[in-house]
Amino acid sequence: MSTPKKAPRILSLPAKVYLVLYNVIQFLGWSFIQYKMIDHFTNKGLKVTGLWEQVEIPLLIFQSAAVFEIVHSATGIIPSNVGITFAQVFSRVFLLWPILYKVTETRDQFGFPLLLAAWTITEILRYLYYTLNLLSTVPAIVQWCRYSFFIILYPIGITGELISCYCALPHYSTTQDFSTLLPNKWNFTFSFYYYIILVMLAYIPVFPQLYGHMFLQRKKILGSKKHD
Repeated sequence: MSTPKKAPRILSLPAKVYLVLYNVIQFLGWSFIQYKMIDHFTNKGLKVTGLWEQVEIPLLIFQSAAVFEIVHSATGIIPSNVGITFAQVFSRVFLLWPILYKVTETRDQFGFPLLLAAWTITEILRYLYYTLNLLSTVPAIVQWCRYSFFIILYPIGITGELISCYCALPHYSTTQDFSTLLPNKWNFTFSFYYYIILVMLAYIPVFPQLYGHMFLQRKKILGSKKHD
C-alpha cells in the first residue's frame, strides 16, 4: 500500500511576494560580492590583502540579513528545519562579526578567500534556486548545481572558516575582548578565547550532520527526478 503524498504547502500571496523579493535581493547582493571578489583577484593577482575592504559593506549587510531565515523557518513560511537553519546562520554570523570584522589579522590570510568563494557560490545558487522554485520555473541545470556543488563547496568553506577562527585566537588571548574575568560582582567567568575553540570543536559533530542532510536532500530532489 503506497503512502499518500503530503499536500503541497500553499503560501499566501503576500508571503510569496515577500519571499521572492527577499531571495532576489539576496541573490543580487551575493552576486555583487562575488563580482567584487573576482575584480580584486583580476587586478591584484593572488594577493589577499585588500579583499576585505572590497567586500566588507555588502558582506556585512547580506550575510547579516540571513538572520531573517531563522524567523522564516520558525514561523513556517519556509519548510526548513529551525535547528539546522539556526546552526547554519549562527556559524556564518559568528565568522562574520567577532572573527572577520573584529580581528584584522583574519582578513589577510588564505582562509578568508576560501570561505568567501564557498559562501558566494553557495548563496548565489541557493537564492537563485529558491526564487525560481517560488515561481515554479526551476531549470534542471540550476537544480542540479544547487544540490551538487555543495559536495566540494562545503569542505572548502569549512576549511576557510576554521583557519579564520584559528587566526583570531591570538587576538582574543591577548586582549580578552568579550571575556569576563574574575573577580567580579557576579562571581562568573567567561573566556571568548576558549569559546572560539569550543566553536571550532563543534564542527566535528555538526559538520557531518549538515553535510549528511544536504546529501539526503540531494537524493530526495535529484533522485525523484530520475524516476519521474
